[in-house]
Amino acid sequence: MSERPKRTGRGDYLRFFPVQTRWTDNDMYGHANNALYYEWFDLAVNRLMIEEGGLDPTGGPVMDFVVESGCRYHESVGFPDALEVGIRVGRLGTSSVRWECAVFHAGAPLAAADGFFVHVFVDRATRRPTPIPPPLRQMMEPLVGAAI
Repeated sequence: MSERPKRTGRGDYLRFFPVQTRWTDNDMYGHANNALYYEWFDLAVNRLMIEEGGLDPTGGPVMDFVVESGCRYHESVGFPDALEVGIRVGRLGTSSVRWECAVFHAGAPLAAADGFFVHVFVDRATRRPTPIPPPLRQMMEPLVGAAI
């Protein structure tokens, strides 16, 4: 087995969004189910794109499809933890972006989990890749950071 990847820290991310766990997030083992981490990543990134990049997910001319994702878990989280999702952009292409995210216990220096997902932007009518709209690209550019 290969060496365990380096755990990311708070300084590796450029934006943070608070997330409050819910009682229903705990699974039978007493911690948040692994699928929830992807929900938290998705929540933070879409909030950023809608609020600061002008994305209209239900009626705009472009849509963003997830084409790849991954997550590494370092320590458990669960209700009643207050969390923060850190975000940066690992790669910004013409029609795609690799979001790199991490879940932190509020104020913690090291990530409880870190991961990524890749969005491809497509034309709503044709479902074919299309360039990232300028307002979204302008929001993403300052978030480009070093890769995980």
